[in-house]
Amino acid sequence: IGLTDHVDYSNYEHVFESVKKMTDMVPKSGWDIIAVPGVEFTHVPAALIGDLTQKARDFGIKLIIVHGETIAEPVEKGTNRAAIEAGVTILAHTGLITEEDARLAAENGVYLEKKKKKGHSLTNGHVYKMAKKVGAKMVLDSDSHSDSDFLSPEYARAVLAGCGMNEEDIEEVFANNCKLLEILTGK
Repeated sequence: IGLTDHVDYSNYEHVFESVKKMTDMVPKSGWDIIAVPGVEFTHVPAALIGDLTQKARDFGIKLIIVHGETIAEPVEKGTNRAAIEAGVTILAHTGLITEEDARLAAENGVYLEKKKKKGHSLTNGHVYKMAKKVGAKMVLDSDSHSDSDFLSPEYARAVLAGCGMNEEDIEEVFANNCKLLEILTGK
């Protein structure tokens, strides 16, 4: 599981330390899960995303997600491009991502996220179309803020089918989720 919290310049040091402390505790807990330390940059000015990405990497944060240009709330124009150029792990809430940005995401190995969350999921079909057209990798994320947000396998399939994916594409997204966790954990 990727354990993330919302980060901006006001709280990044505290969140980095807290997330690392929690994920370091998991192996000692006896729980049968692997926790990956992560962050989600939320409403960070586009010009500062690269700097904050480097700070996270230097601190040992493996999963770096950026809250992209969703249509569900105001986000600074240029956030998607800045995140992709910084080489973050996942661009979330990508909104109406351009073909050019989707192509750059594919080239930089940035995963484009599909969401089940209300509002952010409105552009899942568009993101799928752009990613498929340029060969960008996609992942599905629950964006859980409570345990009721977790996705069952059946519901995850329904979310992906709802954005127009066929069975082969759905299986590819599931494989991408697994592969990304393997990369992040080395397991």
